Amino acid sequence: MFHDFNAIQVGDVRTLSKTITTDDVRRFVELTGDDNPLHVDPVYAETTPFKDIVVHGMLGASFLSTVIGTKLPGPGALWVSQNMEFHRPVRLGDALEIGCTVLKKHERDRLLDLETRITNQNGDLVLSGRAKVKVLITRQAAEAAPKSDRRRVAIVTGGSGGIGGAISRRLAAEGHAVVVHYRGRRDRAEALVRELSANGSRAIAVQGDLTVPGTAGSIVEAAIQAFGGVGVLVNNAAPAIDAKPIQVLGWTDMQKHLDVQVRGAFEMIKACLPQMTETRAGRIVNITSQVVQGNPSVSWTSYAVGKSALATLSRYLAAELGPSGVTVNCVAPGMTETTLIGDIPEKVQMMVARQTPLRRLSTPEDVAAAVAFLASDSAGFVTGHTLAVNGGLTMS
Repeated sequence: MFHDFNAIQVGDVRTLSKTITTDDVRRFVELTGDDNPLHVDPVYAETTPFKDIVVHGMLGASFLSTVIGTKLPGPGALWVSQNMEFHRPVRLGDALEIGCTVLKKHERDRLLDLETRITNQNGDLVLSGRAKVKVLITRQAAEAAPKSDRRRVAIVTGGSGGIGGAISRRLAAEGHAVVVHYRGRRDRAEALVRELSANGSRAIAVQGDLTVPGTAGSIVEAAIQAFGGVGVLVNNAAPAIDAKPIQVLGWTDMQKHLDVQVRGAFEMIKACLPQMTETRAGRIVNITSQVVQGNPSVSWTSYAVGKSALATLSRYLAAELGPSGVTVNCVAPGMTETTLIGDIPEKVQMMVARQTPLRRLSTPEDVAAAVAFLASDSAGFVTGHTLAVNGGLTMS
């Protein structure tokens, strides 16, 4: 008997042996009302080409339900569909071997494709077919499920900057070993690692250009070598906004954001997935922006397109990776007090703060707190969500 869907593997086989008796036929007739003389009257059956009683085809097929309901997958199985072909008649006294084999698993819908077969005592094929079975889960089973063995190791891309540094500090304070990724500011990344280490946390700095193929794999391998695995990925790296009107905006400006924000996140996620799916756990948090949901900021097109693509990637991967136990969420900061807004006039910053219900700009620590929640056990049933950290400037 299988205790959960995860225990079932493609190729698993379960069988049942049953010898068909006169009592079996009698009870089937009483239950169904099918008293076709071919099945119950030896005199009539002798006048047919079969020359003897033929057991109801569905009587033999009904034992497929026994295998499905008690053996494969067992309790909680819901027989959704079945096609079958009857190859030869079953006679009274035949010893049948009824079997089901798993051909394919559909993780998201908890469905199994099964091959169904019945053979007789001579090894002759009596019935063949394909079934689709859904494996239900009860509330009691969900509550009794063991806690996932999440690795408390986090990779933060762009992990030494304003928001990235705050995220790295917060995750370290929450007990995670932290891989601080950086592209060019080695001094800043190593200073942060020294700070975290001085506070008793485990941390390393790893350099890498996310636009270069193979970089993501190198970062993840460094995490595995240093800390044994990866449980949390925060895709925070992003180029400077570099606001430009469309007349001077070049495709290379657009491509720069797509390469770092979208391709970089994509490659990092793929590199981390084997670690996360192995334990059927993992937290992916992508840093998007208020610009995805709020009013457009004129000339921020390339930045906004990159963030929007990242937000869409997050939603689709949340749906795809959910059955593997991996959550994918976004944190969308509003205007945040970092060097990223250094080119925005102070007057504009003050105006945004006044328009915000909480009357201030967000801080890197505000963003880090949201990331820490989505990376925690408390957010284990949150996926495909965007947590806005903008003081109420945009609401949904």
